[in-house]
Amino acid sequence: ASFTISLRTVDNVTVMIKLKPGVSMGCQIRGKSFIRSELKIKPGVNVTFTFTCSTPEKYFIMEIQKNIDCVSGPCPFGDVHLYPPGLPRLNRTFIWDVKASTKAGLELKFSTPWLRQVEPGETCPDFVRYNINSCIDTATVNIGTFCRNGSVSRVKLLGGVIMSLHLPWDSSLTTSGFNIANRASIKRLCIIESILKGESSVTLMSPNYPLGFPEDELMTWQFVVPSNMRASVFFHNYSLSNCERKEERVEYYIPGSISNPEVFKLSDSQPANIPGSFNLSLQGCDQDAQNPGILRLLFQVVVQHPQVDENVTHLVDLSKEWNMTVTIHFEGWPGRTPLMSEPICLICKDPRTCDRVLTLVSGAVYKISFLCKDLSRLRITAEKGISCIDLRWCQRKIYSLSVPQAITQLPIRLHKFIWKLLAPDLINIEITSPSLKLQQHVPEQRCNTSYSYSIVSATPETELNVGVFCPGGSIEKIQMRNNITISLKTFGKGFLNESNHQDLKMSFVPHIKDECTFTLSPDPKAKVYLQTPNWPYGLPPYVSISWYVVVPSKQVARLEFSKDRMGITCETGRAYVNIKEETLGAEETVRREDELLPKPRNMYHDFWVNVSNCKPVDKTHLSLQFRVTLADKQIDLGLILAVVAGAGVLTAIGLTVYCVKKKKKKSQNPMVGVYNANVNTQMPGKQGLFTKGRKNNESHVYAVIDDAMVYGHLLKESNGSVAPEVDVYRPFDGPMGSLPPSPPPFSFRKDIKRSPTTEEPPPLTDTDHDTYTFAHQKSGKSEGNGDTNEKNNGDTSMSLLENKEKDGLEE
Repeated sequence: ASFTISLRTVDNVTVMIKLKPGVSMGCQIRGKSFIRSELKIKPGVNVTFTFTCSTPEKYFIMEIQKNIDCVSGPCPFGDVHLYPPGLPRLNRTFIWDVKASTKAGLELKFSTPWLRQVEPGETCPDFVRYNINSCIDTATVNIGTFCRNGSVSRVKLLGGVIMSLHLPWDSSLTTSGFNIANRASIKRLCIIESILKGESSVTLMSPNYPLGFPEDELMTWQFVVPSNMRASVFFHNYSLSNCERKEERVEYYIPGSISNPEVFKLSDSQPANIPGSFNLSLQGCDQDAQNPGILRLLFQVVVQHPQVDENVTHLVDLSKEWNMTVTIHFEGWPGRTPLMSEPICLICKDPRTCDRVLTLVSGAVYKISFLCKDLSRLRITAEKGISCIDLRWCQRKIYSLSVPQAITQLPIRLHKFIWKLLAPDLINIEITSPSLKLQQHVPEQRCNTSYSYSIVSATPETELNVGVFCPGGSIEKIQMRNNITISLKTFGKGFLNESNHQDLKMSFVPHIKDECTFTLSPDPKAKVYLQTPNWPYGLPPYVSISWYVVVPSKQVARLEFSKDRMGITCETGRAYVNIKEETLGAEETVRREDELLPKPRNMYHDFWVNVSNCKPVDKTHLSLQFRVTLADKQIDLGLILAVVAGAGVLTAIGLTVYCVKKKKKKSQNPMVGVYNANVNTQMPGKQGLFTKGRKNNESHVYAVIDDAMVYGHLLKESNGSVAPEVDVYRPFDGPMGSLPPSPPPFSFRKDIKRSPTTEEPPPLTDTDHDTYTFAHQKSGKSEGNGDTNEKNNGDTSMSLLENKEKDGLEE
């Protein structure tokens, strides 16, 4: 297609067609006597041309600049037109350069739907973009970049203006959308008028944003708000310059206020709940020439209807609290920033001091109100610090970790309450839940309560996530060595009813051995699922964790691990699992990381489970889960039969002894048995079935079991003095402590060297839970022969017989 552009001299318009930046020359402009990649048409020139391609909008852009002189000649007030007509369909920019005196500024008035300010470089939905620059002498200030469909209705500028309108190649817009209204001296950089109708919001920026507001300048925003509406101002982003003289500030002119203008720092909470229209001014300062800094401001004005309950106040009494802050905020704070278009919820500590976020501190009393249609969008986050400096004083005190009533009575949902527990070296922290007890949140046994506790133990090197816990379990006590953060998080609305039953307590205790120790007291027939801290990422290197499980006297506990091995490889040190019952003589079961974990076993007494980590190699971590199941003790029929049989034997022995004694009393000449060692009792003939002679084997040795050998431990429990006459297992009867079992220090541990032919010990069976294991000692080889053994045995038997006969004679 052929295009003809005819420019009148009086219009003072120049047209420039040029290639897009970064686009290769794939198309050219062809005239009657030329072919080129750029074309400039000056005032008073007519040009007819065409393009060498069918899609010139991919290659070319066009600028149309009109110069207007409002200084030496009359200013063309009224609508500004798009001139000239019949331009090619290219991306085009119309530029109006209006010269004006600083004594008589210009006013630009925009037709509906008005303008909306955006950050420089932001794309408008319809790709139609305005840019306004103020020209004062030789200086140019970017007032702002705007899209259509907004609230900015007028802009008054000091001095001249350069107005730009960017249109896409397919835009059907035929008017500029603004006019030059009049000239007026304003004695400030600019005035921007914003008309807000109904519930709405507007975002505005200071000139030259984000590069910096001009030094020692003053500008004003005029907000037109219906008298029956309320407006609130929020500063979302600002920075301050380095002032040598004066002070940067914002000033409000609010009709009806008794203190106009109201002056605020940019760091202050800005006025809220303003009835009707108001003005906001930004004042700069004289900046430091060496280090001027940047003054900039991005803010939001929100208009909404008066709230029905805006006069309803809620008393928050924090006068008796210490080291606590309460923050009322919108949902998702602080990670999420609310959208400008979202309905706003304001929290006010007085009728004019309102904000999206309000922080209250302990030691004061507040009367707050809410400007919000839906209070369910608000949340409360509170934080309280508890510390101990002198253990002699704070060890005697028990702290209650419960949410104060001043918070629970508010019509706002509690999102999180955080306790930061600080303890110096050699002072540790103990968490208890006497009545409710705690349940660990694990995949097999999830919490379904209205709140839970997340416990994190902080060390100088690392952070140990102890786990998530909720009320209604078996954990009575948790002891930790380091500073602790406990976060109570709520779910749903049920916490308001359950908050009255909180019983979490905290106290400071002397130094403990492990990083963390749990004390459990399961209910009868309970199933308790437990897992190591830092799940599923694994314990930190060289950390030791213990569980102490209380087993009721009429119960038996079944201990089961969820997997066969620890699943780690140690780079340095060793990882251990230790299990030990808290009873006299109990054996300690120890497994290393290269061994199978213990099989399921029954525990008849209170017991310890200890997990100690090494320094694992990369990509391996120590994470264990185990289960404790309680059940009633079952009556062992074999044990009953053994007891009955034992009682029968004892009865028979007693009757026999009684009869023998009676018979001995009647006998006047008791016979005495004499052992003759020289008599050969071996019958001559063929060799028997044994491969060695009777003298060389022990087939003739009969075990004589004394009563004390069988019932020695019973006699001992009854303070008896009879000691067993053979070497049997003696349970440990020394002092027992309350500390958990633990492997030797890492510096003293040595790997067990095993020969290739040494067989691995068989895996534990269900009988591995026996309390006592008898260590049978192999007797050494005697230097004598069988006759010597017979003699020794004979002497012993003779001695016993003689003693019993003497007893009979004496009786």
